[in-house]
Amino acid sequence: MDVRRIYPWLASAAILLVLRCLAFQIRASDVIFYESFDESFDGRWVVSHKGDYEGVWKHSKSDGHEDYGLLVSEKAKKYAIVKELDENYSIKDGTVVLQYEVRLQNGLECGGAYLKYLRPQEADWKSKEFDNESPYSIMFGPDKCGGTNKVHFILKHKNPKTGEYAEHHLKHPPSVPFDKLTHVYTAILTPGNELRVLIDGEEKKKASFFSAEDFEPSLIPAKTIPDPDDKKPVDWDERVKIPDTNAVKPEDWDEDAPMEIEDEEAVKPEGWLDDEPEEIDDPEATKPEDWDDEEDGEWEAPKIDNPKCETAPGCGEWKRPMKRNPAYKGKWHAPMIDNPNYKGIWKPQDIPNPDYFELEKPDFEPISAVGIEIWTMQDGILFDNILITSDEKVAESYRATAWKPKFEVEMEKQKKEYALPDSDLFTRIHKKVFDVLYKIADVHFLEPHKPKILDLLEKAEKQPNITLSVLVAVAVIILSLSFKILFGGKKKLQVKSTPGTNAVATAQPSDRQGSSAEKENEDESEKEGELPLVGGSTEGKLEEPTYCCVGGRCTTQLGDH
Repeated sequence: MDVRRIYPWLASAAILLVLRCLAFQIRASDVIFYESFDESFDGRWVVSHKGDYEGVWKHSKSDGHEDYGLLVSEKAKKYAIVKELDENYSIKDGTVVLQYEVRLQNGLECGGAYLKYLRPQEADWKSKEFDNESPYSIMFGPDKCGGTNKVHFILKHKNPKTGEYAEHHLKHPPSVPFDKLTHVYTAILTPGNELRVLIDGEEKKKASFFSAEDFEPSLIPAKTIPDPDDKKPVDWDERVKIPDTNAVKPEDWDEDAPMEIEDEEAVKPEGWLDDEPEEIDDPEATKPEDWDDEEDGEWEAPKIDNPKCETAPGCGEWKRPMKRNPAYKGKWHAPMIDNPNYKGIWKPQDIPNPDYFELEKPDFEPISAVGIEIWTMQDGILFDNILITSDEKVAESYRATAWKPKFEVEMEKQKKEYALPDSDLFTRIHKKVFDVLYKIADVHFLEPHKPKILDLLEKAEKQPNITLSVLVAVAVIILSLSFKILFGGKKKLQVKSTPGTNAVATAQPSDRQGSSAEKENEDESEKEGELPLVGGSTEGKLEEPTYCCVGGRCTTQLGDH
């Protein structure tokens, strides 16, 4: 064998090996902390000994995988566990990436699944004393309960003037995925004072640490504040309108006039049974054999509706119906006029903020430990692959190799679980539903809106992924139009009493006021879907008095029985 021919190949291989080793060392130096939970956490992570934290942590496989994680094993418990770093890690300079996976295997109705990145503790602090009072630098991760549904990012920042720490919460954080899959959460702190929050590698939020629009409260105080010693002048008038002191109540204004009066023109309907009660004793009822008058009192037969009243316009004492009093005006009040002394809404003058300070970059506290301190109503929460690195590419590679394969397996399983067993049945149901909806679109009062409704229905029928949303939109449109037809017009349904009947539809003018555009729309809807009037014209004027009479009381307004 000619060694001279082999030598160049060996040299190239050696150089490549050296480069790979160097690349590995550089890559490894970028990883500040990594926990895969491939091995038991005993001896490496410390469970809190505080009495409130009774939840049991377990080293457990993720459902459907051979991959292990740190498991929240019991419901409705407090949990606390911590892992101290070998040395404090400064996050003031350069890029910092905080990343970890969590799987809500039983969902998350109420509880947290976030991490706390602790700052250096007091000298005598012990890991087993970790609790919610242990100071942290950053809190990051999902939290959901009641109205709360967000991926927290909270920074505890030291005020350089007062030396006090304050929590600064990310405004409008992304929401927590609602499924039971493994998700990876990433927070990237950049040298440009920016924060980026990623879920499954996709950016969900971008914020500036120094923006009052992104953090509450702002890291940098306002330059000016309202003067706490400034007081509103006694003569400061904030009233925009005032009663017109020159106004006089009209002489014909009767404040004592009642809102309703008897309708003197009302006539008792023919066939009214004055001497018949509305209810009578049940003739078929009999006194129970075990009824004891001395103990149970005098027995009385139960009442039933008087059958004679069913065919008559009414029974019992007839009373005139009430109608709106045309002379009613109510309590008189002077009209309001512009206040000539109005000075606007008073506010104290601004003064320089004595607590104002400037920063070139946030004064992040070092990270000395990673802890999980939560209170949750759910079990089955699995933490995995906790990473702190100074390189976004490293975090990306961990997502690609550690998280994505698991996620894809879970997604495929979820698709099979939610797949419909009988696609033909689904197709038939789908067709019948849309057949009905297309028929509804042909209803007369929907005619002006038919093109839009048909367009929505066609989109929903062709795109199953938006079917539910579109159906809800169509339902809202139809309900809105139905309510407008029934209650939003100028005419209200009323009842006309005729011999032998109790209810015939007619109409009365409405007192509803609206804009000119609203009135034009109402006029159009009335022309297209006008209801026929009985005994009256389209203006609501009746040829003869109309009444609704039930139980000895009559009225000219529907609902005043």
